[in-house]
Amino acid sequence: MTIDEVRQALQRPLPGLSAQARMAPPYRRDQIAVMLNPPACKQAGVLMLLYPLDGQLRFSLTRRPDSVEYHKGQISLPGGSQENGESYCQTALREAQEEIGIDAAAVEVIGRLSQLYVPPSNFCIQPFVGYVAQRPDFKIEEVEVAELIEAPLDALLDPATVRMEDWELSGRVWPIPFYQFGPHKVWGATAMVLSEFVAMLEGIQDCGY
Repeated sequence: MTIDEVRQALQRPLPGLSAQARMAPPYRRDQIAVMLNPPACKQAGVLMLLYPLDGQLRFSLTRRPDSVEYHKGQISLPGGSQENGESYCQTALREAQEEIGIDAAAVEVIGRLSQLYVPPSNFCIQPFVGYVAQRPDFKIEEVEVAELIEAPLDALLDPATVRMEDWELSGRVWPIPFYQFGPHKVWGATAMVLSEFVAMLEGIQDCGY
């Protein structure tokens, strides 16, 4: 898929929760009413940054260290809490620059996805999709990022990347859907954001939830 095709796909109406829910853990689907009408929540912006590498589009994910307050060790999109006076987009770009060392001024923001409420941390996250014409010179902020993952966009679109396993969480076993990129399992809120992005690229407006 080319960046022009991505740009065109992002002009479509957002499918929202119906697309996000395709990769939601089962217990999250029981919280649909709350997710549609979240309580007062902390605001955050995240960035899905696309760039060319080895003849194909890739996007950056990060593995969070065990020292952070929320979502220890999980795979996420670069991003974080909104500061006073910032727009969501400014937050996403600033946080990406701080976490993975990109030049925020060089990013072309080509679209936004639906906001997602994350009950465990009480964050409302606003995802954006950006593009740079060449691979950034990444510089990792080790306090916030344990590892940078450069995932191929083609792999995200491959149905074989979607897996399901039984995991024990909070004393109960759940069938958890996730995206598998090499040794990394992307699940929870990040997987839900990626699921809507995939639906946009596939032209799916109603995922049947």
